[in-house]
Amino acid sequence: MSDAWTTADIGDLTGRTAVVTGPTLGGLGFHTALELARHGARVVLAGRTPAKLAAAAEAITDEVPAASTEELVVDLSDLGSVRAAGEEAAAGLGPLHLLVNNAGIMAPPPRRTGDGLESQMATNHFGPFLLTGLLLDQLAASGDGRVVTLSSQMHRVARSAPLADPRSQRHHSRWQVYGQTKLANLLFTFELDRRLRHAGMPVRALAAHPGLAGTHLAVNGQLGTTRGRRAAVLDGAVKLVSQSAEAGARPTLMAATADLPGATYVGPSGPAEAAGPPRIVGTARLARDEVAQRRLWERSEETVGLAWPQAPSD
Repeated sequence: MSDAWTTADIGDLTGRTAVVTGPTLGGLGFHTALELARHGARVVLAGRTPAKLAAAAEAITDEVPAASTEELVVDLSDLGSVRAAGEEAAAGLGPLHLLVNNAGIMAPPPRRTGDGLESQMATNHFGPFLLTGLLLDQLAASGDGRVVTLSSQMHRVARSAPLADPRSQRHHSRWQVYGQTKLANLLFTFELDRRLRHAGMPVRALAAHPGLAGTHLAVNGQLGTTRGRRAAVLDGAVKLVSQSAEAGARPTLMAATADLPGATYVGPSGPAEAAGPPRIVGTARLARDEVAQRRLWERSEETVGLAWPQAPSD
């Protein structure tokens, strides 16, 4: 008899509120949100495009008629948009039990955001860093908050932590930058959990990775679209060697709902952590470098203009 974690282990989430970023129909965030809603959570779908949020909400309700969903428009690549979403959340969502930092982009052509940041670092790290900080009081108000941030096996390709001036114009390989953003997700998670414990706040920070999951992320990053013949061929090739997006969401769901300590990293249990039931997994040594964790945190605070968390006595 297997004791592997399954979605049947999630339990009743009635009365709990979860924010899930990047819930585009069919992707990892969508399947994460769907399963949370299926188990009774009130799910806030947070993404850039109102039409896509509405489509995701409709699909969830079609499958779970009693689902409770709300929508929060936020573009994580735009720090102003993140601040506006934080204000909206503070005004209307109340205490939060879970934030899933799922949204991300993978190896698109080089681009600078309006804040002067490389687009992958902005979307995959700085935006989630700011959003988490803005929602922290609401996560603490629940009395049992949790932050789950998605990393990737690609964090292992990063040769160094992204500690340089994020507004510098130095050129890097798009895949090397992607790897650094995924390393940043882990450095952020481990430093956040340590700071939360030091501040005595009832919030845990964990991370997860989906293995090799058949989503549109790689296709959209490479081609800038999921439409057309080239996209269809590439998408088919990715899915041929991948597990489903539904399966890829399971490590996130385990990190979000299982009785696990902070600073836990969850991924698939199969060969090379590409697929399989979720379990606790290890990281590259660089992800556990406490000096790099602290320096990235300080750099991130400077970049987004928010210093957090504050201890209760501050």
